[in-house]
Amino acid sequence: MATSLLRVCPPGELLRPLAVPERLLLGPGPTSSPPLLLLAPRRGWSSSAGARGAGAMLASVLPPQVMDEIKAGIQYAFQTRNRLSLALSGSGHCAMEAALFNLLERGDTVLVAINGIWGQRAAEIARRVGANVCELLKPPGKYFTPQDIEQGLVQHKPLVLFITHGESSTGVLQPLEGLGELCHRHGCLLLVDAVASLGGAPIFMDQQEIDVLYSGSQKVLNAPPGSAPISFSERARDKLLRRKTKPPSFYLDMGCLANYWGCDGEPRRYHHTAPINSFFSLREGLALLAERGLESSWERHRANCSLLCQGLLDMGLELFVEEEQARLPTITTVRVPEGYSWKDITAFLMDKHGVEIAGGLGPTAGKVLRIGLMGCNSTRDSVERVLGALRDALQRCPRSRL
Repeated sequence: MATSLLRVCPPGELLRPLAVPERLLLGPGPTSSPPLLLLAPRRGWSSSAGARGAGAMLASVLPPQVMDEIKAGIQYAFQTRNRLSLALSGSGHCAMEAALFNLLERGDTVLVAINGIWGQRAAEIARRVGANVCELLKPPGKYFTPQDIEQGLVQHKPLVLFITHGESSTGVLQPLEGLGELCHRHGCLLLVDAVASLGGAPIFMDQQEIDVLYSGSQKVLNAPPGSAPISFSERARDKLLRRKTKPPSFYLDMGCLANYWGCDGEPRRYHHTAPINSFFSLREGLALLAERGLESSWERHRANCSLLCQGLLDMGLELFVEEEQARLPTITTVRVPEGYSWKDITAFLMDKHGVEIAGGLGPTAGKVLRIGLMGCNSTRDSVERVLGALRDALQRCPRSRL
């Protein structure tokens, strides 16, 4: 009887089995996930990385032991001993908002270093908070020197400096040495976006005096999107405690989240329902990074990026980032060859070779191709496969002679 009241029928497409073609994801992320990470939610959790799959138990809530293991993994990946280190229930964008929402209050001055889309996004979010946003600009493909930063600090006297370590829209790796000390000398906190670089390029949160650092699960960690590691230094934590107003987001209130994750020494209280499956996968991604070792991961990404860049140059293509030391080891940008459409090239690689790469984003839209070698995808085989697919594309895709 009840069904006769329905005016919308069950969608036919949802009644058919989901068919997802197998692809090698060599774009800027998300990346392909190894089976171990995809099976982690199904298994529940195990007591140690060495006992995976043994004595697995299912969980309807995230066990405190797993939360503590995730925190320890974040501290290792970030190279920090910060007690306020945890994972957010959301993507890297969520972490960017959490950092800015918690650090800034209306009227605070923030200096945003912009050389790609992520600086642009940070500036937009900070404006929505009501902060006084000052922009430090560099052309896409370039990075900021300590002199650039100091000039901005002296001129604008910000409370926070935002800068992107791995600018995935342009393929630039930003040097961080000395920036933390420079910021602190001028009474400023250093906020760093490492979504595209964590695990693929060296970063030392404590040694480099970074105050807030965040990343995402879907890049080098190879976990599905939906969780975001973040850490706050004691300087940054003190600023949170001195706020005159509550953060504009309850969901991203670091005071509440610090308690939820057991970072404040108080009994844990419920804050929100965590994406448990995502956190199980994040835990395994951090475990794999710990097993392989950070230094080994950094070197593997560096070597495979160099191999890819040389192969692209040998094909007569032009790399977007001119200085070798400024190239992001996880995402390589190459200019779209003259006469070709980036859409034709990416579609050809997907259709004929089962390989996904991407076009540009933000200031590089229509200008570059972006090739990602991250985590388990950063291998010599991946390099050879994408180079072979590109050679085929340049021979078979239509080319304008105008």
